Amino acid sequence: MFDLDEAIGLHRAALELLPPGHSNRSMILNNLATSLHDRFQQQGITSELDEAIKLQRAALELLSSHHSNRLMFLNNLAASLHDRFQQQGIMSDLDEVIELHRVAPLLRPPGHSDRSSSLNNLAASLQERFLQHRIMSDLDEAIEVNRTALELLPLYHSDRSMFIDNLALSLQDRFQQWGLQPDLDEVFSLCSQLSHLPHPASRTDLGVAQSWAASAHDLNHDSALLAYKTALKFLDQQVALLSSSLHHFDVIKEAVSSLAADAFSCSVRHDALTTAVELMEQGCAVFWSQLACFSTPLDELSASGDTSMALAEEFERLSFRLRNALDKSAEDQSPQIQQLSMQWDDIVSRIRTLHGFSRFLLPPLFSDLQEAAEYGPVIILNSSQYGCGALVVHSTGDPIHVPLNITQTAVSKLSSEFQLLAKQVGFCDCEDELVIILRQLWAVVVGPMVQVLRECMIHPGSRIWWCPTAEFTLLPIHAAGPYKANRDNLSDIYISSYTLTLLTLIRARKHVSRDTSPQHFVAIGGDPDKGRELECVAPELAIVAECLEPVVSSFISLEDGDATVQGALDALNHNHWLHLACHGIPNRTQPFKSSFAMHDGPLMIEDIVRSDRQDREFAFLSACHTAAGDEISPAESIHLAAAMQFSGFCSVVGSMWSVNDDVAHQVAYTFYGYLVDSSGRMDCTRAAVALHEAVESLGKEIPIEQQIVFVHVGV
Repeated sequence: MFDLDEAIGLHRAALELLPPGHSNRSMILNNLATSLHDRFQQQGITSELDEAIKLQRAALELLSSHHSNRLMFLNNLAASLHDRFQQQGIMSDLDEVIELHRVAPLLRPPGHSDRSSSLNNLAASLQERFLQHRIMSDLDEAIEVNRTALELLPLYHSDRSMFIDNLALSLQDRFQQWGLQPDLDEVFSLCSQLSHLPHPASRTDLGVAQSWAASAHDLNHDSALLAYKTALKFLDQQVALLSSSLHHFDVIKEAVSSLAADAFSCSVRHDALTTAVELMEQGCAVFWSQLACFSTPLDELSASGDTSMALAEEFERLSFRLRNALDKSAEDQSPQIQQLSMQWDDIVSRIRTLHGFSRFLLPPLFSDLQEAAEYGPVIILNSSQYGCGALVVHSTGDPIHVPLNITQTAVSKLSSEFQLLAKQVGFCDCEDELVIILRQLWAVVVGPMVQVLRECMIHPGSRIWWCPTAEFTLLPIHAAGPYKANRDNLSDIYISSYTLTLLTLIRARKHVSRDTSPQHFVAIGGDPDKGRELECVAPELAIVAECLEPVVSSFISLEDGDATVQGALDALNHNHWLHLACHGIPNRTQPFKSSFAMHDGPLMIEDIVRSDRQDREFAFLSACHTAAGDEISPAESIHLAAAMQFSGFCSVVGSMWSVNDDVAHQVAYTFYGYLVDSSGRMDCTRAAVALHEAVESLGKEIPIEQQIVFVHVGV
């Protein structure tokens, strides 16, 4: 702000030095007005906006009708008048904005590369006046001007999707006024052009595709499913252009929002159940999937020989250049975008010819995703503004749709209540409130699912996998039940595991060790130097050592001063099996900053994600909040257990809140006994059953929150 104040003072001084009639006076007037306008936008002082408008008028009057700066001065005055209209609602200001924008195209005659931009400004101001007074002639003119502006844009222009959206919105407004079907037909005909976008999508393209999907879904138009497919394709391309970076998480989180959940709902409504699974997989947990799936093929590509490495490097180089070109909307980058897009498409096509890369940057196929249900059904739970439902995926046949008698609002309310309750566990007696939530979950979600599973001949004691999305990720699905005498809860019927995506589960199974290679185990007891001491850590690690030292090839224990951040990272990179006993610290606003408390500081999710060992087997996270969802971004469930899965661990046990010391010790002892198979080796595919048996051994005398605290993620 100091620099802006100083600039205004300097511009005022310069103006005083220039007498009327000086050739530079108009530019100094414009510069002073621009600085005042900038300060108004920061501080909202109306008098400064009024002065800016007065100075801009004076500057414009000093210019001849064909002066090279006239168009810039016209646009500056129009922008200031528009701001004053928005602040004060003075219609004469908006009228003047329209007249200024009528003049602008005259200064950019047919053939001028920026004529479309001037026409777009005129159409926007006419549309705004229509919304104020509902004068149809303004809307009709806005539509015609929008059409002309769109026709002038080259096919590869980065603003083309925005211009399509502007025209579509004007036509929708007219349809709402008169109900003329040709207007609505034109809206979706225009939007359908997005499905043939000739270049990788920009953020603007993604936003317009999302608007198309929402409108088509709301109006039950036939193009709705195509719109969602297009939007999710654009999302994939955006992630590719942004590269796999933690810094781009907010961009993706903002973009994905409810997209996958709504696409799922739309697919179900069109009875396209396999498509529903494909679109959910494509959009759900998109950022994590990109970290785990997209960056890994590039790394593998780079390691596959000189030719493959060259392709990977060229792909990254072109993605960077395309992103920059698409972001430069102030000038027409069409020729450069066209050239780069053709090169980018060529590189992608060449990558897809390589073995193992045929689906590179393509959505998954249901026939491939079905592999996730090889050892038991996967149940996808979806919560959308258009309704809630579930799909049961079996290893053969089509998915089975199960409508759920609950609204998104009700799921959200239940999630909020549970999250609030989870924070109180250990500090007060909240068992009655917890049971109420678990009974509600059983009545409207889990009970109906169990009935369907029984009809599908899924026998009691079988393993099942839950793939919750959106608000469902925050709920303890595995713990649902009637909680009444002589009635079975879910845990009495089936053995539940979670997976964040189907591909994650498939990928984990492929990484499970099937040979007799050495098993290296590390137990880490994090005890922060300046924090609440964990008295149970040493006894817990002793129990783990007692169970496993006779079994594993090597056993390392890091405690006290040895349990440092770097020591833990080194251990993660050199051991296949991990037991971690420490504080888990969730970060609700910045989930990548969620961490484990080591002796010298926090071991963060982002540190774990950056470590890239791919042959890890199992992690037991004996720490609170390691499987607590992120209520800020339920669509992208990011928690410590998920981080361990995505960093390469095939199977993970985590907890939703603090674990009682005695419970932790007994569960650890029983769990590791069951984890060792008949050959005397640990088997991470036994983890879910081992956890089930360990929890069963606790009996029903302990509080319910301790009976349900542990969750299993993965194989």
